[in-house]
Amino acid sequence: MESKSENTGIWKYGEKWTEELLLLKTIVDKTELTETTKWGGPVYVYNKKNVVGLGGFKDYFAIWFFNGVFLKDDKKKLINAQEEVTKSLRQWRFTSKEEVNEKEILEYIAEAIENEKQGKIIKPSKKETIVSELLEKEMNQNPALKEAFQKFSPYKQYEFLEYIESAKQEKTKISRIEKVVPMILASVGLNDKYR
Repeated sequence: MESKSENTGIWKYGEKWTEELLLLKTIVDKTELTETTKWGGPVYVYNKKNVVGLGGFKDYFAIWFFNGVFLKDDKKKLINAQEEVTKSLRQWRFTSKEEVNEKEILEYIAEAIENEKQGKIIKPSKKETIVSELLEKEMNQNPALKEAFQKFSPYKQYEFLEYIESAKQEKTKISRIEKVVPMILASVGLNDKYR
């Protein structure tokens, strides 16, 4: 969801749009969604999954679709409020009750519910691959180390590589390698002691 400061903004102007938000509510109430309250405002869920939310902002009131990125949006109503940040959330903004078209809104919500039923969600982006030349060198000199390292799951390999390569200085990387080599040889994952 958005940052904390933005969340408070969603409901800060709710009073300004009381009638308008009630109108949107009566429309959403005609669907199979269940109303809950999250982040201080109404959020409508299907099978406990957030589908749409309502809110009043300074200059507009809006309905937003949590997985709006999957909507066809034939009527070109939806916007991404934060291009760089928001992957799937889309807003439909209104500045007056006259702009609210119940039939269109219900079509969008029906599509959003259908997408939810089909399980359409954005998968978290894959982590970048990390290469540690120093560890590679170490493994080339020590076949047992290489073999032990390859037995770890990709996730655990990633943890080791990230730990080594997140060090700024070469000498720190070397000291980290010295620390993890015995762990790798003993088949102990970097964070196993915390699991």
